Amino acid sequence: MTALTSAAVFISPPAQAQEQPLGAAQLAMVTPATVPPPVSLRGGELVDATTGTVLWGTDVTVGRPMGSITKVMTALLVLRAGDLGREIKVTKAAIRYVHKDDASGAGLIAGDYLTARELLEAMLLPSGCDAAYLLATAYGPGRKAFVAKMNAMAQTLGMTSTHFSWFDGMPYPTETSTYSSPADLIRLGERAMRNSIFRSIVAQKKYRLAATHLHHSYVWDTTNMLIGSYKGAIGIKTGDTKAAGNCLLFEARRDGVTLIGVVLHANPTSNGASAFPEARKLLNWGFSQV
Repeated sequence: MTALTSAAVFISPPAQAQEQPLGAAQLAMVTPATVPPPVSLRGGELVDATTGTVLWGTDVTVGRPMGSITKVMTALLVLRAGDLGREIKVTKAAIRYVHKDDASGAGLIAGDYLTARELLEAMLLPSGCDAAYLLATAYGPGRKAFVAKMNAMAQTLGMTSTHFSWFDGMPYPTETSTYSSPADLIRLGERAMRNSIFRSIVAQKKYRLAATHLHHSYVWDTTNMLIGSYKGAIGIKTGDTKAAGNCLLFEARRDGVTLIGVVLHANPTSNGASAFPEARKLLNWGFSQV
């Protein structure tokens, strides 16, 4: 991974001004050609992954809840462990887990057997917490052991503003007990995107799994609305909880340049898919700078 360098980094005002759109305060600091876009969020960063140059950032080392972006770490650990052909039974406990807390699910059916590779599809595309539950249980072994491995990996990667209390970003034991910073999530995203299997999964709009004697048929759509709608978008993961707001870790490539970015708690005063337009603004501006 190319070491990150700081160039044209725009940092927002102190925390008390976080609710206001960012960008206007920097107008006097930069020339019109390099003015960052006005985006409304509580933390974010945009990096030229080709050179390691940080193009823009706000509160880049402040840890905040990031929802299901957590599943990038879950996927990374599973991929590092390997044995992706192992068959894992869909348990009633995994189904109850999703229904009990109204978590996002992949619609898995109890009694089916899916490979770890197939469960990665189910976890990363529709953000299936049922798939994450099964993977964490199998690869811990046990969910608590798996979470301990997540935190150990975070330390190995130098993610100093990150803590995982659960395997999928759900608010356990509290709404803010799983958190990370923009800089840490960029680091995590870059590491995950080095893996060819991970890249192939998160670049898809849809994945179809035909029925076999081991399982029913499934169709999983990505929650990342940039895929297929933004030119050059190649990944990677959404996040959305009450505490986290709308979050997105994203990557796009154009003309040999790869940009990776993250937005946390986009447009804090609204609901819905507010992370996507903010990411588009940052990407459009970023590609105009490189």
